[in-house]
Amino acid sequence: MEQKKLLLLSTGGTIASVVSESGLVPGESGEQLIQMMGSLPYQIEVQDILNLDSSNIQPEEWKLIAEKIYANRHNYDGIVVSHGTDTMAYTASMMTFMLQGIEIPVVFTGSQVPMNVALSDAPDNLKLAFVAAARLEPDIYLAFDGKVMRGCRSVKVRTTAFNAFESVNVPVVAEVTSDGFEIKNRRPRPQATACVLNTNIDTNVSLVKLFPGFDPKLLQAMVDNGCHGIVIEAYGLGGMTFIRRNVAAAIGDLIRQGIPVIAASQCLYERSDLTRYEVGRQALLEGAISARDMTSESAITKLMVGLGQGMDVDEITAFFNTDIAGEVTIN
Repeated sequence: MEQKKLLLLSTGGTIASVVSESGLVPGESGEQLIQMMGSLPYQIEVQDILNLDSSNIQPEEWKLIAEKIYANRHNYDGIVVSHGTDTMAYTASMMTFMLQGIEIPVVFTGSQVPMNVALSDAPDNLKLAFVAAARLEPDIYLAFDGKVMRGCRSVKVRTTAFNAFESVNVPVVAEVTSDGFEIKNRRPRPQATACVLNTNIDTNVSLVKLFPGFDPKLLQAMVDNGCHGIVIEAYGLGGMTFIRRNVAAAIGDLIRQGIPVIAASQCLYERSDLTRYEVGRQALLEGAISARDMTSESAITKLMVGLGQGMDVDEITAFFNTDIAGEVTIN
């Protein structure tokens, strides 16, 4: 059987880091990563496109990564992107929206320990990513610690442990077991259409976590300083203060100014539901848009995309009430 042809896009991160006087910094090339892994049953080519710690990967880099994936999608059976772990869930979420309808599997991976360190998790993670890129259906994925999950449902939940990522509110797509690489959950894809690259985003947004005593005037201050949309991580199912510090009323003021406000939950698992409690209904009546069971990473990147298309509040509401690429459960 003919070997699958795969591409590694290297962007830096811990997986490629080396020791320096200023701490760990990306220093290994993609070719060096491959050489340290030994033999692989695929035809692998490498392109080094960035050499950054993922804390320094920002929207400008997202556009570059999306453009490289798009330009190479017809030349390979699958693409692996090696990436630092700290912002990998944000990047994978954004790629889900920038590359809707991608025709091949694209798999992000990285490691908690550099490839050149004994007992690193990097070799297994990179091998898993290549297997996923060769065997899974077209989509954006994140592979880590024996599990493959949708990129738009992944969250980094641990700082140092090898099981750093979890699939939130949906099961993992595939998993390594004693039986090998087991594909467990396939997402039904809409009728195949050509992938459209869309890198028009508005990064003038904010992600705010509520806490007791939060001053809602800060929301208006953000808008006065150029913020075009806000995701609020509210309490539980979406509760927001309306006694003394009336966050719900402040949201209404912003909505009437044309500023969309998305209500997510601080809880990692399950959904926001603004209809359940009075403290949620107040915000809902003011126009807050529910993020349902989206991750905060998906919510903020989806908001950037919607605003980047010039959507107004009503259009953003409809956008968030639509499952674009498996990022949200619409009941």
